[in-house]
Amino acid sequence: MSKIKAITIEDNEAFLRQISKPVEKGDAELPDNIAILEKYCKQHERILAMAAVQLGIPKRLIYIKNTNIDLITKPISNKTKEEKLYNEARVLINPVIISKEGLTEDWESCASCLDNIGLVKRPYRIKVEFCDLDGQKKTEIFEGFESTVLSHEIDHLDGILHMDIADEVLQIPKNERKEFWKTHNGYTIISKTGTFEELLKK
Repeated sequence: MSKIKAITIEDNEAFLRQISKPVEKGDAELPDNIAILEKYCKQHERILAMAAVQLGIPKRLIYIKNTNIDLITKPISNKTKEEKLYNEARVLINPVIISKEGLTEDWESCASCLDNIGLVKRPYRIKVEFCDLDGQKKTEIFEGFESTVLSHEIDHLDGILHMDIADEVLQIPKNERKEFWKTHNGYTIISKTGTFEELLKK
């Protein structure tokens, strides 16, 4: 099975920085678009989620594979062949964040941003409106690490890269990041309450 490659800032940064278009009702290409996202995410063990634009599909579509931080931090070598490397996958169509609360911080990486990792502040809790695969509109609250993952992907739909909003950006190759994590904090909850924008100003 041939591997799908993500578009990177080296390949076509201008494409990544476009604002993705809403998925239209009755979009005949949607099943194929989702199949591409699913295939990519399953081919790459450490990928948590993917915005469609990163795979050449500039639509407001996100595939979430893993938001369980316990699964992420568990070494792959300790997993059995029968054990899934991700929690239940989900597809969000035309997601919109309608409120943000709390404050967290984490060193984020991205399949499209190569060796650039950034220390990014995100809301602890977000309320999101989106459509499911049946076209039903839903409103759901995402908390903790799940909020961070989804916020990162929704930024992609607006052409925003994590490097743009990071307090600090470092260039660290994948094979050197394990040592970096040993000496730097990972996902950190600063506050679970309060308006995100106000907390960010402080």
